[in-house]
Amino acid sequence: MKKMTLLCTRVSREATLDSLRDLGVVHLQHVNSPEGEGLDQARHHFEYLRRALEVLPKHPHTSPSGKSAHDVVEEVWKLIHRKQSLAEKIELLEIERKRYELFGTFDVDDILALREQGVQVKLLTAPIKQLPEQPEGATLVELGRDRTSAYFVLISREPGGIEAEELPLPECSANGMARHIEGLQQELAEVEEGFSAYVGDHDAVAAIAGEAEDHVVWLEARNGMGLEEDVTYLRGFFPAERETELRTAAEKQGWAVLVEEPAEEDEVPTLLRNPKWVSPIKAVLNMIGVIPGYKELDVSALFLIFLSIFFAFLIGDAGYGLLFIVLTLFGKRKLKGNEAAQPALNLLMLMSTACVVFGVLTGNYFGIMLESLPAPLAGLSSDYLTGKTAGGWNSDLAANHVMFVCFALGTLHLTLAHGWNLIRKINSWEALTDLGWLCSTWSLFSVVLQMVLYMELPSWIITVQMPLLGAGVVLIIISLVLTKSYFGLVTLALDVINNFVDIISYVRLYAVGAASLAIAQAFNGMAMDIGFSGLGALGAAGILFAGHALNIILGAMGVMVHGIRLNTLEFSGHAGVEWAGIQFNPFRKKKETL
Repeated sequence: MKKMTLLCTRVSREATLDSLRDLGVVHLQHVNSPEGEGLDQARHHFEYLRRALEVLPKHPHTSPSGKSAHDVVEEVWKLIHRKQSLAEKIELLEIERKRYELFGTFDVDDILALREQGVQVKLLTAPIKQLPEQPEGATLVELGRDRTSAYFVLISREPGGIEAEELPLPECSANGMARHIEGLQQELAEVEEGFSAYVGDHDAVAAIAGEAEDHVVWLEARNGMGLEEDVTYLRGFFPAERETELRTAAEKQGWAVLVEEPAEEDEVPTLLRNPKWVSPIKAVLNMIGVIPGYKELDVSALFLIFLSIFFAFLIGDAGYGLLFIVLTLFGKRKLKGNEAAQPALNLLMLMSTACVVFGVLTGNYFGIMLESLPAPLAGLSSDYLTGKTAGGWNSDLAANHVMFVCFALGTLHLTLAHGWNLIRKINSWEALTDLGWLCSTWSLFSVVLQMVLYMELPSWIITVQMPLLGAGVVLIIISLVLTKSYFGLVTLALDVINNFVDIISYVRLYAVGAASLAIAQAFNGMAMDIGFSGLGALGAAGILFAGHALNIILGAMGVMVHGIRLNTLEFSGHAGVEWAGIQFNPFRKKKETL
C-alpha cells in the first residue's frame, strides 16, 4: 500500500471526488469527521430505502408490479407501519387476555347492567398468602389461581372495602379478546400477503438503495476533506501497482498529489490477494468479520487447510460428508452465476471432501458400528485409526490413536505459526523468541503424550525433554532482554503454561467427533429397538431423520466454535496475528469492483 495526500481547489472538490470515485482505487481516510451539509438527511433516506429492501422478499423470476421503485418503497412502508400497528395491538391484547383469563367467561354488558341497578360487581386479585376474608353482606367467589395470586369476583349491594387489588373492567372477556386477536392475526396475514405483491420489484428497489448508499459515501468523502482557505485536501491509501494510474489522473485533473510510504502510526487498510484456491476462506473471514492487520501475517492459506482438517475431525462421518457434497452440488447448480455465493460453496465442498476422507479412514458412516459395515467399506478404514488388532477393533486403542493425531496436528499447527514468524524476523533478535517457543512447543508435546496418553517414549526423548524446554526458555529470556520487552519476563511462566494448555486444547477435535459418533449411534439404536416392520418403520425412520439432523446441526455448531477458534485464537496467538485489520474499501460505486 502507498499513502496519498491529494490537494485541489475548493471550487473543484466535487469534480475531484467524482473523478476519484470513477478511478476507484483509493481507500479514503477522513481528515475531518464527516458531518453536516445534507449528510444526516442522506443517511436517513438510505436507511428508509434499506429497511424497505430488507423486508421485501426476493424472487427474481416474478414479474414487477409496474410501479416505480420509489412508489414501491412507499407502499412497502405503509405495509410496515400497518404490520407494526397490528403486532402492537396483538401484543397488548395477549397481555390483557392472560390477565383476565382466570376470571373465566363473562359478559361485560351484563356486569354494567347490574351496576346500573345498584349491584356492585368487582374483579379482584390477591396474593395466595394473603387471601381476603368473606365480607359481610357480600358474595366473594374465587374463580381461579396461578402460582402467586388468586382471582375473585365480589358481588354486593353496598360499596365496601376489601384487602385485594381491584382490576378495571375490560372491554370484553378473555374469550372475546381471543376472538379479537384471531381477527387481528388474520389482518396481519393479509399484510404479509401484501408484501408478496412487490417481490418482483426487489432489484429495482435495490438499485435505488445502492444509489442512495453511494450518495452517502460521496457526501462523507466531501465533508471529511480538509480545508485551508481556498484549498481542500484528502488522504488515503491505494495499492502500489496503481500509482501510475493515479498520477496520470492527477496530471489530467490538475491535482497536486503526494505519494509516500505509510508511517508506523498509520491505520493502513488490508487488501488480501490470494491464489484462487485460497479464495474460499474469504467466506469464513467475512462471516466472522475479521481480517489480519496490514503488517500481520496473511494466514488465509493455512486457515483454509487446517479448517478443512478440523471440519473432518469434528464431523468425522463419511456419510454426512457425502450428503454435504450432494447439497453443495445442488447449491452450485441453483446459484450458478451468483459469484458472491461461490466462495462459501467451494469451501463447503473442500471441507466435505476432507470429511469423507477422514470418515472412510475411521470407518464411520452415519454412526453404523464398524462390525456391521460391509466388508469393502470396513476394508477401506485405517487399522491405526480404528484400533484394529488380531482380536478385532479396540475402541480404547482407537481413541488413543486419534488423540495422538490431534496433539500432533496441534503441535504442527503451532510450529508453523512460530516457524513462519522465525523466518520473517530472522534478521532481528525477536527471532530468538520464536525459536525458543519452537523448543518449548516440542518439549511440551512430549509431556502431553506422557501425561494424557500415558505413552512410553524413547529414552532419548525423555533425556532431551527438560533440557530442550530449558533452552527454549533461555532463548526467550535473551530475546526479551535484548529487545527490552521486560513485561514479557513477568508473564513468561504463565506463557509456558499457556503453551502447554494450547497443545492439549486440540483434543477437542477428538472429543467433539466422539460425541457426534455417540449421538449417531444412540439414535441408530433407538430406531433399531423400534424396528422397521409395519407402522414401526415410520417411527424408526422419523427417529433416524430427526436424530441425524440434530447431530449435523450440533456438528456445524462445533465447527463454528472449535474449528474457527483453533485458527483465530490458538494458532493466531502464536503467530502474532491479532486480526486488527481494516478492510480495504476503495472510494467507488458499490456495483464496481477493484
